[in-house]
Amino acid sequence: MVKPFILIPPSEGKSSGGTEPCWLETKQSFKNLETPRLQVISALVEAMKEPESNRAKLLGVKGKKVAEATSANLDIQKAKTLPAIERYTGVLYDALDYSALSAGLKRKVDQQVIIFSGLWGIVKPQDLIPDYKLKMGAKLQELGILSRFWKPYLTSALEECNIGCIWDLLPGEHSAGWDPVIAQKRIRVKFLDEVIKDGEKKLVSVSHWNKLLKGALVQYVIDNQLVDPDGLVDFSHPEGYVFAPDHSVRNGNTIDIAFISKR
Repeated sequence: MVKPFILIPPSEGKSSGGTEPCWLETKQSFKNLETPRLQVISALVEAMKEPESNRAKLLGVKGKKVAEATSANLDIQKAKTLPAIERYTGVLYDALDYSALSAGLKRKVDQQVIIFSGLWGIVKPQDLIPDYKLKMGAKLQELGILSRFWKPYLTSALEECNIGCIWDLLPGEHSAGWDPVIAQKRIRVKFLDEVIKDGEKKLVSVSHWNKLLKGALVQYVIDNQLVDPDGLVDFSHPEGYVFAPDHSVRNGNTIDIAFISKR
């Protein structure tokens, strides 16, 4: 039986601290990524020796957050860890509401959701990771832009999973970190608002709340083990978005689908 796997981004917001051993002492889902992870960590630690202005630009933070992020990055190797699903605290994760899921649904999420990360490459929800700050689009000395650095490693790791259906819910920055040619079927999703402009109805892509809207979709796809968009016709999105099959576009192994909210 083909199972759906879902690719999601990490979040800028993260829980601090941890209760579990440092990451190298724990069992990781993608063991073959240990070497490139150590390369990224080494390059990141070196970057944390740069002047504050350079660190602020690299990490995308300002003010006191530069010192906080620097401290977290310097402690990566020895810091306590949390499961990735607890570490990440952004709106997608709020909408997924993992802690409220049934035990059975949690097991499916743990097995079938894959989180992309500038530092770790990819992790599964129960993989233990420390606090850190590093975007997939960041550029590190010697390694270059991280999405390009990670692409061959992540493509190989995902190919080894022999995944039949991938729901690609990644933003462009993270989607650049793998080659979708390996997917038997790849489904991408966009959310559109119907607006009236100059007396005409137009569809406008949702940007600010995009991750929030995807959180509820993750839960539904996993709960119903959907490997085809047609299974979304009965999905009642909590924010009122409705699957619009007439807006689906197939190109090779990729199906682009849309949810529309009429205002």
